[in-house]
Amino acid sequence: MDKAKFMIVDDSPFSIAVIKSILEDNGYDVVSTATNKTEMLQNVIDSKPNFVTMDMTLPGTNGLECTELLRDIDKNIKVIIISSLKDKELLKNAYALKVSGYIQKPIDEEELLNIIKKLIDSDKIYEELQNTQFNIFKEAFADGINKMTKTIVTFGEDSKNSKSEASRGVSCVIGIIGSFPGRLIIDMSMETASKITDTIFNRENKGMDEIINVVSELTNIIAGNGCSVLNRKNSVLGLRLSPPTIFYGNSLHISQTGSDSYTTKIFSEFGEMTLYVGFSKSDKQLIQTNPYF
Repeated sequence: MDKAKFMIVDDSPFSIAVIKSILEDNGYDVVSTATNKTEMLQNVIDSKPNFVTMDMTLPGTNGLECTELLRDIDKNIKVIIISSLKDKELLKNAYALKVSGYIQKPIDEEELLNIIKKLIDSDKIYEELQNTQFNIFKEAFADGINKMTKTIVTFGEDSKNSKSEASRGVSCVIGIIGSFPGRLIIDMSMETASKITDTIFNRENKGMDEIINVVSELTNIIAGNGCSVLNRKNSVLGLRLSPPTIFYGNSLHISQTGSDSYTTKIFSEFGEMTLYVGFSKSDKQLIQTNPYF
């Protein structure tokens, strides 16, 4: 991500001074401060922070309402609640708003810096994942096909889009579980799936059940090998697979994983196939100190 830029929102000049000192002493850029909602709304537009520390009690409003207003301006801003108030209901509401962190006053410097580091590292890890994952899964595909059929595949041009696409007839979907949830899809025609099955068994296949089992296992091997390489590169990812799901028939459409989904055509002696892989950031984890609630 870009350099971490902070806005401090707190009605206490003392708290603002303490937080500002901690951040600046550790090399972070405090681009603005605000003591109320009006100042916050003006300053967030002018200073464009990517982090906001947010007090829970503010004149005529509260930190949760202000967080919602910030998200209307920039949904990517990471909000860290720093407040003397902390209970189950507040944490529940903060979680629902996808607040990134929650610290109870008095502020502990190490706790605040640890939360910031985790958030920044998460962005870096995700960026690295996006930069490397598709080539790794393509290599896993080429290697898996080669070992199972003794053939070589080639790839078309990579592309990114989130549009739904028509299936060729058989799609195998595998969910990827971990620090960043994802999904891998391999799509092919029934004829291609049948030819692959015949080649693997060195005989004519015995019908749909056998074809489905082969496509499921092939997809599972490709996804598993790709995830294993990514986990070796960074164990923090902790990627695991959900069981494969097969869809087949006419008029199928493939819904991709979003704007971070990559796709490419695969050319083989069995026919043309398509590989789709996408990961997304998880907003489900609220980092908090003293998490006893």
